[in-house]
Amino acid sequence: MSAVSFLVVFFITPAFIKYLNKKGQVVVDYHKPGKPNVPRPAGPVLLIGIVISEIILYFLIQDIKIISLILSTIIAFIIGYIDDRKTMPGWFKPVALIFAAVPIIVLGSHGSSLGLIFDSAFIPILYIPLILAIMPIVGNTINSIDVFNGVASGFIIITMMPLLVSVILFGNITVFLMGLPLLFGTIAIYQYHKYPSRIFLGDSGTLLLGSMYAGLSIVGNSEIIGVIALLPAVMNSFLFLSSVKKIVEHRQVKTRPVSISEDFKLVASKEPSAPATLVRLILARGPLSEKEIITKILILATFSSVLAFISIVIQYFFMKGIISI
Repeated sequence: MSAVSFLVVFFITPAFIKYLNKKGQVVVDYHKPGKPNVPRPAGPVLLIGIVISEIILYFLIQDIKIISLILSTIIAFIIGYIDDRKTMPGWFKPVALIFAAVPIIVLGSHGSSLGLIFDSAFIPILYIPLILAIMPIVGNTINSIDVFNGVASGFIIITMMPLLVSVILFGNITVFLMGLPLLFGTIAIYQYHKYPSRIFLGDSGTLLLGSMYAGLSIVGNSEIIGVIALLPAVMNSFLFLSSVKKIVEHRQVKTRPVSISEDFKLVASKEPSAPATLVRLILARGPLSEKEIITKILILATFSSVLAFISIVIQYFFMKGIISI
């Protein structure tokens, strides 16, 4: 299944790039000399590769969890694609993504306990609103980190590693197999999304990646591990929301958090009204090139994933009674 996802995405994407260029579905990459046009979105290609793989897996295993994840992923993609084609208000994606959680709840693919590091909390009633919150939060978190070439796709690749390990330890083998198409489909699209990007993910791509990641963490009893792995992206969303104090699209912000110098290095804004972001925090020590910022963000993703791995080990030892509190 993972091979199908990788091969479909990898081999269809070049043709899709040509199609988007022909249709004029391009956006400006402002961070590069000449400000080249880059085709967008890559969401449809990702959806095709991942869904085909998940359908094959369903016919082999026939677990309802697979259907719930497919439906959630499709709903998230549609929401993102609407935003790709038409500029929607800031509240649209967070509110609409609540519906992406519905298939997981209706089809009973979730558990009743929230897995904690040293224990688990049995919250059968409270768990439902928690699921309804996780999907929009994670989906928009990945969407908000997609500010430079290859960041969102690279971020998902790195943070999928601890999530898959957690899922196979605390979930089951089926959910682990469900996660492989996401990992390998993202690896395939990363070849075109990495610096310098030949295609941008668009909202359809980022919401698909984030929501499917969230869905896997829910059905795999690995929500806390998923959050730990995503800490830099979560921090970025928190910084932005706490400074802007309302839900808005980044493009609607009047004062930009960073600016571009004549040599195309990014500089942190000194305006008090500029929103706080992870990138602005990274640039606090001085200007950096786009490639340098990308490297620093992915290093942070690696660091948070290491923390997630440590948390997995602690949780596993606690479950086995090797350590106690």
